[in-house]
Parts: sequence; structure tokens; C-alpha cells
Amino acid sequence: MASRILVPMDDSKYAAKALEYALDNFPDAEVSVLHVVGVPSSMMGEATGLALADDLEAAAAERAEPAFERARELARERDREIETIVGIGHPARNIIDRAEEYDTVVVGAHGADWSRVTRQFLVGNVAETVSKRAPVPVIIVR
Repeated sequence: MASRILVPMDDSKYAAKALEYALDNFPDAEVSVLHVVGVPSSMMGEATGLALADDLEAAAAERAEPAFERARELARERDREIETIVGIGHPARNIIDRAEEYDTVVVGAHGADWSRVTRQFLVGNVAETVSKRAPVPVIIVR
């Protein structure tokens, strides 16, 4: 049985479902929630604001907090503890780079609130990329 689970989480309902799945199906595992804040890009206005912050890590942590609050709420409902991790950069790359520290990655089928076409054009499907490249088993939750 898996003892360490990584759950990437944004503000989507699919990410919340992935965390619920991990908490419910791996009751004895340590669950780490990863929120990745994007790097500056001409196509991603919110991420560009990070480049202007005096303290990049503090700004990234601030942007991650809403996702972490939701994650903590879901964990409290199940009387569970979670670890939270802030990543900076490309979501799929960040997840894949951290995956070998875990037994399993549990990821939502779709990311944030972008349309499917826009998301695939701009950043690709994170769940699909992670499932193809991660060095550990990946569970995709719908």
C-alpha cells in the first residue's frame, strides 16, 4: 500500500475530487498537496505579476493559499492532516520532478477553469503529461 501520496491541486473541482479520493482511499498515507504557481509569461497575466514581486516565494505562497485553504478544509472534514508545498514553474514539470519522492500521484482529470481547448493549447493537459512521464503510478480522478 502507498505510504506517501502527492496531490497536485489548483482551484478546480477535479483537483478537489482528486484530494478527496486520496484522503478516502489511502487512509494511512501521508498526503502532500502541491500547488504550482506559473512562471512569468506573455500569455499568462497573473503569473507575470510574480515577476514584479519583491519576494517571489512569498508571492507564490500567497497565490497558493486559496487552494491550500480548500485542501485543509477537505482534510479536516475527514479528520486528516496534509502537508502543503508551493511549486513555481510549469505544473506538469513540477509534479514530475517531485513524483519520485512519493509512491503515487493522484491528479484531477482537468485543471483550472480554462476551456479545454485553451488549456491544451497553452499548457497541454497536465494530467496526461504526468501520467505519461511520472516515475511512479498516477491515478487520474474525474
